Amino acid sequence: MAVQMTRLVRAYHSVMRLVALCGAAALVSCMEWEYGTEEEFQASASGLFICNEGNFQYGNASLSYYDPASRTVENEVFVRANGMKLGDVAQSMIIHNGIGWVVVNNSHVVFAIDPDTFREVGRITGLTSPRYIHFVSDDKAYISQIWDNRIFIVNPKRYEITGYIECPSMTMEQGSTEQMVQLGDYVYVNCWSYQNRILKIDTRTDSVVAELTVGIQPTSLVLDCNNKLWTITDGGYDGSPYGYEAAKLYRIEPEAFVIEREYSFTMGSSPSELQLNGSGDKLYWIDDDIWEMDVTAEYLPVRPLIPYREIYYGLTVDPRNGDIYVADAIDYQQQGKIYRYSSTGELIDEFYVGVIPGAFCWK
Repeated sequence: MAVQMTRLVRAYHSVMRLVALCGAAALVSCMEWEYGTEEEFQASASGLFICNEGNFQYGNASLSYYDPASRTVENEVFVRANGMKLGDVAQSMIIHNGIGWVVVNNSHVVFAIDPDTFREVGRITGLTSPRYIHFVSDDKAYISQIWDNRIFIVNPKRYEITGYIECPSMTMEQGSTEQMVQLGDYVYVNCWSYQNRILKIDTRTDSVVAELTVGIQPTSLVLDCNNKLWTITDGGYDGSPYGYEAAKLYRIEPEAFVIEREYSFTMGSSPSELQLNGSGDKLYWIDDDIWEMDVTAEYLPVRPLIPYREIYYGLTVDPRNGDIYVADAIDYQQQGKIYRYSSTGELIDEFYVGVIPGAFCWK
């Protein structure tokens, strides 16, 4: 019963988060950044950033930084370093060429920060409702959106929008683009909200050149050591106008852009947060528990690697040693918690971060 209730709570939260984001994405951001006292930081050479979403429209998104060597965490590093709040709904973060890029969904902004001092060095504004940023080159990046039928093209050196990629068969009211991975001249992106497609984009022309139909609502996209794409679908939810089906895991051959293998979950399962280890030969995901699977496996695993605790909401794997970090949203109101496990599932550390920790970025 506890597992079933948790599954319902997580599904309800996912739906409500989608509705909330969609309802506000078309609005022009009225977020005001009020400046205050600034602190000096010098982060460790390697570590882990945690994006804490915060509650929608509360403006309490935050950024945490964890040093695995010393097992110490600093919370609220963005506001402490810059004297201003991060904004509303911290969605994702990546580091490119020594700059950290923090995507803040409902504030319609992407901040560029120094990953050592956490200080802002620039920002991209005028976005609809940004989800993820992917660097095609040092001079060009794509930013995916929810509640928009376009992917924004930006010049990160000038922090400005330079163009758009129109996504076919998608409306402003129904559709989203999410995570992006690149192989050669092509970027692949999963379409999640009321969608069932993976898009293939030619970076030379900034246009969609192919699309592949998968199951309902692909939530994640990764590229393994064999240059195979993997996506996992959540199957929608009971009563969804777009449909409801069993969730699935797909292996895709990107050059021919065809499905090579399909794995089906039991009806009612809600897998998410598909991740790879550093060598790209093992897959991980959340489905109440934490699951692990070799990319060469013929079948889905029957036993989890890490058992269910509370509301597992985010997941990452240390690319250097295989340690597994799991974000626990607890009740979506109080500070969330991060559990650090060894590659074999032994608990190493646990620590509190901000409200609704959802995304990670390795430094």
